[in-house]
Amino acid sequence: MSLSPLIARRFAQKLLSQEELDWIDEIPYTNTGHGYDPFGMHPAFIATGLAAFKGLHSSYFRVKNYGIENVPRSGNGILAGNHSGTLPIDGMMLWLDVVRNAQRVPRPIADHFVPTLPYLGVLFSRGGMVGGSRGNVRALLRAGELLMIFPEGVPGIGKHFRDRYQLQDWRVGHAELAIRHSAPVIPVAFIGPEEQMPQIARLDGLGKMLGLPYLPIPASPIPLPVRYHIHYGEPIALHKDYHPREADDPAIVNEAALRVKTAVQNLIQHGLEIRKGVFR
Repeated sequence: MSLSPLIARRFAQKLLSQEELDWIDEIPYTNTGHGYDPFGMHPAFIATGLAAFKGLHSSYFRVKNYGIENVPRSGNGILAGNHSGTLPIDGMMLWLDVVRNAQRVPRPIADHFVPTLPYLGVLFSRGGMVGGSRGNVRALLRAGELLMIFPEGVPGIGKHFRDRYQLQDWRVGHAELAIRHSAPVIPVAFIGPEEQMPQIARLDGLGKMLGLPYLPIPASPIPLPVRYHIHYGEPIALHKDYHPREADDPAIVNEAALRVKTAVQNLIQHGLEIRKGVFR
């Protein structure tokens, strides 16, 4: 039996402040006739996610952000960051950080297999996650939504510990979409997740049997309480430097994506330089 918005709301009421509930009640969303927006999101589940996991954000990972003022409070945009940690907890912490500190609901863009996961796929969609098809992303940007995209994809969270903080193959779709739909790109760097759950091995065959890219074998059975540092860079207005028709030019798109990648890499380097320790 699925969790209803009414039950989700009642759960959240026990753990959130009235101020938090009031803000969530004002989240605009289009009810398509079955109680949810076209992608399955409902504000009551935003409240539930915030209530259930804000303790991880504030007490366990003790997330500290830098440059949160660079996150636009309205209008479309793309948060593009590095990805790591064996499990995609960095995505959850980014979602929570933006919800709590920018009072916006970012829409995580997931790899194709995530929406198909039993129970989790539906639950994630209730909180705003969207499968990463071109049509979905186009519709969200046209609606003025703020997206979360990890251009490294699964290879980012699955890299070996020795490769920590080294960006993997950087997909370019975010740059093409930013140019085509006049959306600023906000580079994001995570410091901390690389050490939360070092991966010592992976089982590709068993993972595929379970519908996953692979099954990780981490050194720790649970994520370690590392401190998360999230750095938000200044928005990159690719749409002001390139005409929408140039979104069809692979050379232009690669050049634009490299600008975003370089900005993320610079944020990572700065974050590592100022960090005082893995747990501090």
